[in-house]
Parts: sequence; C-alpha cells; structure tokens
Amino acid sequence: MWDFSTEPEFQAHLDWMRDFVRDEVRPLELLGLSPEQFDRATAPLKERVKERGLWAAHLPPDLGGQGYGQVKLGLMHEILGTTPFAPMVFGNSAPDSGNSEILALAGTEEQKDRWLHPLLNGDLRSAFSMTEPETAGSDPTLLQTRATKDADGWVISGHKWFSSHASIADFLIVMAVSDPDARPHQRASMFIVPADAPGVRIARDVATMEHPEDVYGQLGGHAEVFYDDVRVGPDALLGAEGAGFLIAQQRLGPGRIHHCMRWLGVAKRAFDMMCERATYRFSHGSVLGEKQSVQNFIADSAAEMHAARLMTLHAAWLMDTQGAAGARREISLIKFYGAKVLHDVIDRAVQVHGALGYSTDLPLEQMYRYARAWRLYDGADEVHRQTVARLILRGYVAPADGVPTEHVPTRRAEAQRRFADILEAVTSND
Repeated sequence: MWDFSTEPEFQAHLDWMRDFVRDEVRPLELLGLSPEQFDRATAPLKERVKERGLWAAHLPPDLGGQGYGQVKLGLMHEILGTTPFAPMVFGNSAPDSGNSEILALAGTEEQKDRWLHPLLNGDLRSAFSMTEPETAGSDPTLLQTRATKDADGWVISGHKWFSSHASIADFLIVMAVSDPDARPHQRASMFIVPADAPGVRIARDVATMEHPEDVYGQLGGHAEVFYDDVRVGPDALLGAEGAGFLIAQQRLGPGRIHHCMRWLGVAKRAFDMMCERATYRFSHGSVLGEKQSVQNFIADSAAEMHAARLMTLHAAWLMDTQGAAGARREISLIKFYGAKVLHDVIDRAVQVHGALGYSTDLPLEQMYRYARAWRLYDGADEVHRQTVARLILRGYVAPADGVPTEHVPTRRAEAQRRFADILEAVTSND
C-alpha cells in the first residue's frame, strides 16, 4: 500500500506557488540579470516566500525549514522547475540546497553557525567541488585531489571542474582523498574551504551547451578550480574522516528526486507550447493538431510525463517511508527515465514549431540544451541503468540444472507426472 496524497492546506500552497512563479518569477528570465541585479530583483520575492512559510522547505523546522517529506518537496519542485530562477527565490536551489543538507547532517554547531545559517539566510553562496577533468565523474572512487593531514590541519591539492556556482561562491565543499590506502569508498572526506583561502584558484566558468557564453561569475556557471596547497584548519573537516562518500549519497538521493520533478515542470512547459502550436499552425490542408504524427507526439508525451511523475512520486514516498537505501533502485530508475522523457518531450516540441522552435524566439532551444546535460549530471545514464540491473538481478538465481524455469518440455513432463491419475482416468473413460 502506498499513498502520496496531500492535505488541502498544502494544496493551497501549491496553487499559490504556481501563480507566483508564473507571474512574478518567470519574467526575470528575459532580463539578462547579473548576480547582483538578480539579488536585488528577487529580495522582495524571497520575503514573500518566507512570509508564506515556504523558504528552505527541505530543511527541518529548527533550521528554518518546514520539514516537508520528499513527496511534498517533489510536488513543490514540479512547479519550481518551470523556470531556473524559482528554486533560488524559494531558498532550495542547487548546489546550496544540497550543501545545506550536508551541513545540517554532518556539520558541527560551529560549522552551522559560520556557514549553514548565513547560507539559509541568503547571505552566502556555496559550491560543491567533486568532479575532476582527469578522472571519470561517474566513478568518484578515482578521485585524485588529496587532503594531507598535518599538525595544523589539512593541506588540499588538486584540480576540479564543473564545480557549480564556484565563481560566485563564498565557500566550497570539497571532496578529497584523505586516506589513499583505505577501501575505495572510505578514502575520501569532505572539507569546507573558503573561496578566498590562499591557494584556491578559480580559473574560469566552463562554457557549455547550456551556457555557451564565455562569461565568468554567472548564475548557473560550472567553474574549473585549482587547489594549490590550500591550508585549512582541523575544523574544516565536514563529518567523519573517510565519510565523504556516505555523506554524498545521503545528499544525492533527495537531490535526484527534486531534479526529476523539476524536469517534469520543464517538460510540461514545452508540452504546453507544443499543444498550443498544434491548435493554430496550418499546413498541408489542416492545422497540425489534425495530423496523426503530431497527435502521436502529444499522446506519447502525455503518457511518458505521467509515467515519470508517478515513478518519481513513488520514489519520493519510498524515501519518506524507508529512507534513501530503500529507494535506491527507484531513484536510479527515475534518473535515467526522467532525463529521457525531458529530452524527448522538448525535442517533439521543437519539431512541431519547426524553424521557430529552433530559433531563440522561443525558450525551447535553451530547454533542449539544458535537457542534454541531465543525462550526465548526478551520474551518467549508463551508471544508473547498471545500478538498476544489478539490484534487480539480485532477486534471481541461475537454475541448478541449467534448464530454464519456463522450459516447456520439462514443465510438461512434470505436469504429466503430477496429474498422471487424472490423465489416466480421462484416457480410461475414452
């Protein structure tokens, strides 16, 4: 038995969010704001969110959040995902939301006072620095960045990239190998590193398909960072030594659910544009909505989005009731399936709009570039497929005699033996 219904009071919050995001936040997409202008424009919006009691809703009440479970958070992120700016206005944008969860989970009281509370108030920005250009991001056991312990604390040396928001961050949470001789998943630790610490060199924001402009210090940027013998004190260690992977997994599970629900918000926006186009664009004797291929686009998109939504809410429900370990398979399922649905719905919407969809006169081309990244971020599709397959196969064993369980001749012989008396009686009557 499983259920992800919500009470009317929370539905009223969702209804308010939907109107607020559409009318107040989404227009900011069109202005090309700098980080400073964005902060100024969103400050009054953030106050309205706080007055509504929806700020940083992913955190427990003692940290200023609402203590919402993953189902409620998922429903919220479905609305927030319709524009990249909404999560920032609601105090739960990546990477700050995940980093705040890490600090809440593993931080000392001193670390919370110095870093978490200002982060929650919007006074600081953070980055998560794990991916390296020299190693496969899908296999973090290969990390090369080192944290060497000495009498005064730690010395961190290494090369990272795709450290989101690092160029505008006040501090970074860095994953580094603290014990290279330990077991693969116990080698790394997490460290809080101030962005202005001597030896932290943020080289650039890497231009991508999502952000092709070569601009430094932008919202949503993915920075290349060098750590040149960065010295931090013993109080920089976040959580236990060697617990980096464990903490990261506790961070990534909820984050993947939030991402998948945001994708549904993006996909629904593209879907709405596609359906609108089908009602008025005339071609070859009728509007597009009367063409079977376009009808197939609409029906397939609706079915896939509905399936992805149910899968994601089910994963959220499992995490609420059984924890991250109990939802591991379902989280990997939604990660690769949801990314494919996002891509395919946007692709169909571009196709229905033709040249207009390919142009920058509509947001579809930007959505398309955004969607491609999610087959890589938070674990490549192939890794999640492998995880799902391995977990499923644990429930199966090879037949002892090498004969398939459903082998018809073998089953027939067994059935004939089992029901021999019935078969004999029928034959005698004949």
